[in-house]
Amino acid sequence: MILVAGSANLDFVVRAHHIPAPGETVLGHAFKTFPGGKGANQAVACARAGGVPTTLLTAMGGDAFAAPIEASLQDAKVELNVVRITDQPTGTAFICVSDDAENAITVAPGANLCLQPQHLPHLTGVSHLLMQLEIPLATVTAYARAARQQGVTVVLNAAPVQALPAELLDLVDILVVNEGELATLAQHTGTIAQCLERTPVPTVVVTLGHRGCCARSQGAFVLQTAFAIQPVDTTAAGDTFCGALVAALSQGADMRQALPLASAAAALACTRPGAQSSIPHAAEVAKFLTQQPAASATELDALGAYCGLPVGTHS
Repeated sequence: MILVAGSANLDFVVRAHHIPAPGETVLGHAFKTFPGGKGANQAVACARAGGVPTTLLTAMGGDAFAAPIEASLQDAKVELNVVRITDQPTGTAFICVSDDAENAITVAPGANLCLQPQHLPHLTGVSHLLMQLEIPLATVTAYARAARQQGVTVVLNAAPVQALPAELLDLVDILVVNEGELATLAQHTGTIAQCLERTPVPTVVVTLGHRGCCARSQGAFVLQTAFAIQPVDTTAAGDTFCGALVAALSQGADMRQALPLASAAAALACTRPGAQSSIPHAAEVAKFLTQQPAASATELDALGAYCGLPVGTHS
């Protein structure tokens, strides 16, 4: 079983021709609300795209915003462990999605900031603990320490990015970041490979948008090129990647097997609007993969070169 500990938000999404610049007002042409939040999204991805029993530990308010989030999670067959915070609102996110599928997001955490170390249940039967940074950093650290003590693999998606104490990084088994987050954590502006050298976590997975992704696990590099799609909304693509990745690893896949599954799930999520509503089912991911050509050596070498890897040092 996977335990996801993290945020749950209700997303207020406006579609517009482009994302407004500072001080600019833009007229949108569509508005909807969607269940979201990095923790809830990743839990749905573990359960739906990964097909793995999943529990979400999260905090929500006693308001009406909580109801559609809980309904979405239950529909995805995610087991709920909700800490109810009656004097705080459920978390919300305000998202502008442009017609070319880019987004800008502002989060009001609300009850998410009330998830505390004492709320963690015993981890009996849990193989992987997956966390993000939309809950207090002290809570993330406490949960990671408890997981390490109980023999559970700790996976951290370091988003939204912030400086992380060495104490926390020492407790993380698998770190998932995008290119900008990796540079921030490494405090370096060099290549992906150079930034990875400065990141003291045994396994680091770096998502690279339309290029694909790169993983360094115990000193070996694995590359995965991106799948060609026509994006509609990139919201929750990264969360879908994280959830599908951890689900595959929890079922015994190695990194070479897990990266294509995670990349395919994320690609499909980009072709649909919304956060949790965009996350595909495992059967859809499997079918999608059968329709994709294998990456050529030239494509893999180009991705390796972008990451700063010498030819022949990746697979």
